[in-house]
Amino acid sequence: MGSAPVEAAKMRCRDDQLLKAGYTQVVDADFKSYFDNIPREPLLKRIEEKVADGRVLGLIRKYLEQGVLENMREWQPEAGTPQGAVISPLLSNIYLDPLDQLMAARGIEMVRYADDFVLLCRSEAEAKRGLVLVQQWTAEAGLMLHPEKTRIVDANQPGGFEFLGYHFDCGQKWPRRKSLKKFKDTIRAKTKRTNGQSLQVIIANVNRSARGWFGYFKHSHHYTFDPLDRLLRVRLRSILRRRSGRVGRARGRDSQRWPNAFFAAHGLFSFVAAHAQVRQSLTG
Repeated sequence: MGSAPVEAAKMRCRDDQLLKAGYTQVVDADFKSYFDNIPREPLLKRIEEKVADGRVLGLIRKYLEQGVLENMREWQPEAGTPQGAVISPLLSNIYLDPLDQLMAARGIEMVRYADDFVLLCRSEAEAKRGLVLVQQWTAEAGLMLHPEKTRIVDANQPGGFEFLGYHFDCGQKWPRRKSLKKFKDTIRAKTKRTNGQSLQVIIANVNRSARGWFGYFKHSHHYTFDPLDRLLRVRLRSILRRRSGRVGRARGRDSQRWPNAFFAAHGLFSFVAAHAQVRQSLTG
């Protein structure tokens, strides 16, 4: 199995391919507190169907039955799996595998990563049928769908839906607001005006985050990237402005003192340039 970002990217690409193929009636489903509510014994039974080693099964049972320390008191959850642990997505996949098989048997396209999934259908009637199947299976599996977050969406209409960090809308896609905010917060933390590191070190640190983020969101609409380039340069100009004895955020003639070419010469990553290369490789 590949790394989580790679696997998520594969699922996102599959989702995009189906949308382009006309599967635009989307069941945007959301489990309610999934990791907290997975029934333990049915989960262990499904694990036993795939794992024969008794020692491994014993370790998994101990892992699931470990206590929780909260407010200096320990208590024993009756259901669920610990969130944030490396093995939790694997256990999620095992428990939801029968749902995958059900959708495949009924001829409904389902794209899932861990507990995040969508159904992509060619008609509203098919989407409604798929939603009913999911609701029935979920109830039998001891889980719940979130009543407010589960809905049927026409991907060709404004509003769209979100899946694995992307927002899909009217044939286009871009990072959802939460994904953008998280990246911007990361950049702001690395480019405080009081940062005492050399400009070269700061740029290298910024580039690591920018390249990693772009690697996942590189297929976003082109208008996503110019504002991010401007953010990087403004943050760096503000650092240089402070070091030159000026106060406040970069503005006015700062763009002339430290033009775009200045940062390009220092190796600053450019989202616009990187996106242009991606588009050229796709059309070349």
